Amino acid sequence: MQSLPSPVSADFRDEDLRDALESANLPSLLAALAHLTGEDRWVSPPWQPTPPPDLGDHDSAGFDDETRAAVLAASFDTLRAWRDGELTPAPTPSPERLVRLLSATVGDRLPEDYGRLLGEELGAYPRASVPSRPDPDREVSVVIVGAGASGLCLAVRLAEAGIPYVVLEKGHDVGGTWNDNTYPGCGVDTPSHLYSLSFAPNPQWSRYFARRGELARYWRDLADEHGVRSKIRFGTEVTGATWDDDAAEWVTTLSTGEEIRSTALVSAVGLLNVPSIPAIAGLDSFEGPCLHTARWDADLDLTGQRVAVIGTGASAMQLVPAASKVAAEVRVFQRSPQWAMPHPLQPREVPEAVHFLNRHVPWYQGWYRLRLFWRMGDKLHGLLQIDPDFAHPDRAINRGNDGLRRLLTGFVQASLKDRPDLLEKSLPTYPPYGKRLLVDHGWYRTLLKDNVELVTDGISEVTPKGVRTADGVEHEADVVVLATGFNAVKVLETLDIRGRDGRALHELWGSDDGRAHLGISVPGFPNFFCLYGPNTNTGHGGTVIAGTEIQVQHVTALLSTLVDERLASVEVRQEAFDRYDAELGEALDRTIWNHRGMDTYYRNSKGRIVTNSPWQYIEYWRRTHEPVLADFHLRAVDERAEVTA
Repeated sequence: MQSLPSPVSADFRDEDLRDALESANLPSLLAALAHLTGEDRWVSPPWQPTPPPDLGDHDSAGFDDETRAAVLAASFDTLRAWRDGELTPAPTPSPERLVRLLSATVGDRLPEDYGRLLGEELGAYPRASVPSRPDPDREVSVVIVGAGASGLCLAVRLAEAGIPYVVLEKGHDVGGTWNDNTYPGCGVDTPSHLYSLSFAPNPQWSRYFARRGELARYWRDLADEHGVRSKIRFGTEVTGATWDDDAAEWVTTLSTGEEIRSTALVSAVGLLNVPSIPAIAGLDSFEGPCLHTARWDADLDLTGQRVAVIGTGASAMQLVPAASKVAAEVRVFQRSPQWAMPHPLQPREVPEAVHFLNRHVPWYQGWYRLRLFWRMGDKLHGLLQIDPDFAHPDRAINRGNDGLRRLLTGFVQASLKDRPDLLEKSLPTYPPYGKRLLVDHGWYRTLLKDNVELVTDGISEVTPKGVRTADGVEHEADVVVLATGFNAVKVLETLDIRGRDGRALHELWGSDDGRAHLGISVPGFPNFFCLYGPNTNTGHGGTVIAGTEIQVQHVTALLSTLVDERLASVEVRQEAFDRYDAELGEALDRTIWNHRGMDTYYRNSKGRIVTNSPWQYIEYWRRTHEPVLADFHLRAVDERAEVTA
């Protein structure tokens, strides 16, 4: 018998269950009941869902009214029997069975070895490695820099493993980007149910695509519920860290001059933390408020203002529709148009009936999330792979990518059919996914508003009164907003990390060429690990949270080995680093981000892709899940000599 997922409760009334089932996502419900009962009849004909026709949830599963009624009646009887103790939950499904169940509910044939990863994402299989032989005479401690998603996730896992840690956070609350970014309209482009840790589901998301405030609350609640907040030093800025080889410790330096010693050091500052400020002449001369979206002023009121927005990326896609509702004018300055995907659930709130199902139906929320994990993630990976034989590389990189381009083009054309001037400005000339594929937040509807103007002439300068474009026109404004993203390629730019012999990480990487084994470890930097480091951004879809948990598992396993084997240090070998770097480069060369004719923040000054990972989740999981200790130098505590793995 298996334990049920928290916080599922069997305390419900018949009438409430019957009413809630009317709003159920049937593919998720059927998978959950097959999981609970151990019976595959729930996902077998005539109750096997049809493939989803679009990005929506496919709540009906493609059933006719009679089949749907039969499913709901059987579901009601089964869940009532479970509540009343008449049904004993089946044993935890095998990896092979998890693959079969998900394949049946999404209409795809998943790879056979996907099951372990699915079980971990579902919360049915454990992730963290726990030290089996803690040493009472030696304390292994960890400094984590950053209290965003990855820092909090690692903190929880280290607590489970019994490894002491401290989190150093320069801000005054947890949440990272969701604490820092407060601009109007700020939210997530990932479905809310994916944007949560596998071991901490939120059954109460108010929207299918959550807004910033709710996301910030999720991370705050997580820190409180898992006791992390007491281990965080807020308002603490780290300036650098140096490896003390004799003591086998990291010495982390704070802006106050204080030093903290620890066995290991983990960067959890991520890629999206340093705002990108464009080199525009006169930017400092503007007389009104001029601010970046990531440094929003909570006291700034856009009501009745003339707002100039520079940039049309992810933050602008959210800010402009929100600002247009209150501002007198919103003028958007576009360098290049973006592809935006319409999603039927983007504007919708999550019904209370779904909250009920999440709280009371075993594994329901987990299977809903797992379907999203596949459909919004690895299923899309093929769309980003260059087919060298594709006949039209000017518009797409393979047949599937070309189909997506037609779909997105049709959406833009339908949205702007009465405005050929806007249509010409808004259709990208590069293939979808060449730059980050955005979710439409009402962008095209907003462009049609009388108080919104899209300007595509280049900016020559910012003046005291507004923005002057290359055609000589000065566009007066009361507020200038830089929606220009982040310096993602300048990994760890603000930290001076020095490894063995005092060598600086910036010396190794240069200003914008971060490289790490699996995006996590660097030769010459023992017991130092990156989370959301170089080439770990999942550009094909899904969620950064899944990648974070995969990386945290790898780091936790290495730290557990440090404890179990009485090691002074763990350091990736140069040959393992070089081998991975070569494989990474070859894989990146086959992706759309290497396609000609595009300018994207993914690439550094030499054109190398620094941020994105070319791997499917399953491939990255295979490479990280069980650290290959032969790839690391292992130094024993007592002898300080290398240990053979």
